[in-house]
Amino acid sequence: MQETLFCLKVGDLLSYSMSDSNTTDFSSPSTFILLGIPGLEAAHVWISIPFCVMYTVTLLGNFTILFIVKTEQRLHEPMYYFLCMLAITDLLLSTSTMPKMLSIFWFNSREIDFSLCLTQLYFIHCCVTMESGIVVAMALDRYVAICDPLRHSTILTNRFVAKIGLAVVLRGSILALPYPFLARQWPYCRTNIISHTYCEHIAVVKLACADIRISNYYGLCVAFLGTGLDVSFITVSYIQILRAIFSLPTKDARLKTFGTCGSHLCVILAFYIPGLFSFLTHRFGHKVPPHFHILMANMYILLPSMLNPIIYGVRTKQVRDRLIWHVTHIEL
Repeated sequence: MQETLFCLKVGDLLSYSMSDSNTTDFSSPSTFILLGIPGLEAAHVWISIPFCVMYTVTLLGNFTILFIVKTEQRLHEPMYYFLCMLAITDLLLSTSTMPKMLSIFWFNSREIDFSLCLTQLYFIHCCVTMESGIVVAMALDRYVAICDPLRHSTILTNRFVAKIGLAVVLRGSILALPYPFLARQWPYCRTNIISHTYCEHIAVVKLACADIRISNYYGLCVAFLGTGLDVSFITVSYIQILRAIFSLPTKDARLKTFGTCGSHLCVILAFYIPGLFSFLTHRFGHKVPPHFHILMANMYILLPSMLNPIIYGVRTKQVRDRLIWHVTHIEL
């Protein structure tokens, strides 16, 4: 009975929006309507459970990382400064999408203000670009620490780390600016219904009744030039790192040195693999069911943000030891 009433409400919403779109000019819409995951509306409450758990773990994990690095003097090093930048970015990225997503799943709160939608779109692309830049900065830290360890403290000074952080923020902020500005200039005369859980760039501009090739081309340029250059830099860095590791005299020394890169490598995989999969399915996976693509897009936003603090908490001895100390201290 509840499912029937829910379907009737969704049908009424769609019919109202379609009839309204015949008489209303959407050239400057006041609101958009997020459908959530089309085809899985009846399972929204169940789908929300793992997403809510992941978001809770994301908040707890990243705030814990920030707290541990702040309170532990020995962790005031470039690697952990970059880790804090990563934690802050993950918090911004997940919080820009998850509260609205959960409100759709729990309360059927589907409307989102047009300006708020574009703001959400901006923060998503800004944070994703920033996170890619931070991963590159962490690769630079590992490269200097392994290939030129004697100069690590003189090269990666606090001032230089601050400049890198500022460059990462500026790059993300500037590269993300054209997305909302281009989306705002298109006329929306078809409908204001977005078949997604958040204001994803392509999902928004596809609603425009205009030639949106500029938006498409810009998105591709950022993906291939921005992210492509980041991946290239990381690849070159790790080629040099592996050369330095394999030149070490003993197996134990090689394993110990490579272990210092383990956490960073896991973060790289957790960030780029879901993003690559989501990008490929969106651009070329025309036979992929829409609900599967939307689920993957949500995982791309949330999964790295949740895994990053877990990876560094489990694999990094200094963070792990400090976390255990705090837990036992609280219990005592």
